[in-house]
Amino acid sequence: MLSFLQALIGPIFATIDKVVENKAEAERIKNALQQDMLTTQANALKAAAEIIVAEAKGESWLQRNWRPVLMLWFAGLIGAHWLGFTAPNLPESVVDSLLDIVQLGVGGYIIGRSTEKIVKEGAEAYKKAAADKASSQRSFNN
Repeated sequence: MLSFLQALIGPIFATIDKVVENKAEAERIKNALQQDMLTTQANALKAAAEIIVAEAKGESWLQRNWRPVLMLWFAGLIGAHWLGFTAPNLPESVVDSLLDIVQLGVGGYIIGRSTEKIVKEGAEAYKKAAADKASSQRSFNN
């Protein structure tokens, strides 16, 4: 969905430039749209990270490990193909699909872990800033 929105942003910005005569207003609208898209993207990444974290903290072994096991299996299938251990009539599109799945899985894992770390550090920084603000307000009131 996010790539779909990113593909639309150029034509939308071009339309805004054509329709809105006031250039400052057009820039304001484009900035607001871009901010909304970034917020949507951040929320989607956060939700994906929360799912991965919830699975990693799950009670059963299968719940915690199904993604890594599946990625290892698909990577093994690709390796077997490259080494010539697959059927000779296997369409290249099937191999390409497996490679896409592995790339998506590895990318999702990396993005999920990165987002998890960023969200954790951001939350800690926010808590510290809020505590500092509350402390400065208390000292100001006294």
